[in-house]
Formats: sequence, C-alpha cells, structure tokens
Amino acid sequence: MNAVVRSLAVELAPLRVNAVAPGVLRSPLWSAMSDADRETMYESTAASLPLGRVAAPDDAAKAYVALMDQDYVTGTIAVVDGGTLVA
Repeated sequence: MNAVVRSLAVELAPLRVNAVAPGVLRSPLWSAMSDADRETMYESTAASLPLGRVAAPDDAAKAYVALMDQDYVTGTIAVVDGGTLVA
C-alpha cells in the first residue's frame, strides 16, 4: 500500500493521493467475536500500546479529515495506531 500511494501521488499529480493506516479500532470489524473475546483483545492490545487504549473510529476519521484539509500533502500515509510502530 505504501508503494501504491507514493506511485499514484507521482503519476496522478497534481491530484493528491494519501492514505490512512489504522491500527486496531473499536469497530464492527470485530463483531464476529464474542463480546468477552473482543473486550479481552481490546484490553490486551491497549496494554501493549504507548497510548494505553484502542482507537475509536473517530480517531481514524480525524486523520482522514486532516489529510483532506491539508492541500500541500501528497504521497503520505498517516499511521493511526496508538504507537504500535514505536512500541
């Protein structure tokens, strides 16, 4: 995905191409899990993150809005993962 975003940013310029790479979000994606298993996963994930919590959908949405609002950014991937990559 990283390479695609960068390549498309160059090929489609002056159109801007950016992406958001979220970590674990509290979302319906996990609805197939039992409530107890899902909460256990959220708690264990949160414990391993520097920010100490699992993201809500609005955390990822804010990254999308920021990229749309900024008109001088292209070829960028906004990572919204609570610090997973640095932990």
